[in-house]
Amino acid sequence: MAIEPRGMNMENESKEIETSQETSMSNYESLIRLAIEKDADIDKIEKLIVLKERYEAGEAKKSFVRSLSAFKADVPVVTKDKVNSQYSSKYVSLSNLVNTISPTLSHHGFSASWDIEQNGIIKVTCKITHAQGHSESSSMSANADKSGAKNDVQQIKSTITYLKSVTFESILGIASSDANLDDDGQLASEAGKVATALVTKAQVSNLLDLIDNSERVDKTKFLSYMKVEKIEDILKSNFNKALIALGAK
Repeated sequence: MAIEPRGMNMENESKEIETSQETSMSNYESLIRLAIEKDADIDKIEKLIVLKERYEAGEAKKSFVRSLSAFKADVPVVTKDKVNSQYSSKYVSLSNLVNTISPTLSHHGFSASWDIEQNGIIKVTCKITHAQGHSESSSMSANADKSGAKNDVQQIKSTITYLKSVTFESILGIASSDANLDDDGQLASEAGKVATALVTKAQVSNLLDLIDNSERVDKTKFLSYMKVEKIEDILKSNFNKALIALGAK
């Protein structure tokens, strides 16, 4: 008995799924067309249209999940390409993050966009949309970044840039890694210090804002999950973990 290669089986299964989806969609369209031809009640026609839309939305979500799983298996490594001299830490710039991820994201049928709201506090929402129409988003809010000697516009821009990066990483479930920079060991030494560094005052403020603005977050349980007695004791390296735990979505 001949055995088909695994890749061939997967390709055939994919085609069968697509054919099945097209058949089901065709059935809905045929029923709607038949109902119109038979002068069916408008209520019945509307119900058929609603069922068709629900089916389309369900199939679009399934396609989104399948493609996201494929993307995560194919996601490239994002390296931290910048150094924050104020805190002696490395971070990934927004341009590097987006430019590294976008080609693979697009290959799997996704596009990313951001919405920005400003009403005393800055809110950034990252929306990932799939080619089949389904989209999901992640939101996060923070005050303007007043660290350093920034003017008002720079404070806002800094926060927006930061929130864009965090929401982008959150919705896609990705994380950056240390860049392999030739720095004669200086950055390696700094990385060792950062490993035990605690969250900054600005980060503490961000976390407290998220807790205070959420009705479902139990602060005691959150602290227990982070294995600390107070917010200020959270390691800087665990800041993103804390954001995800608080549900930036």
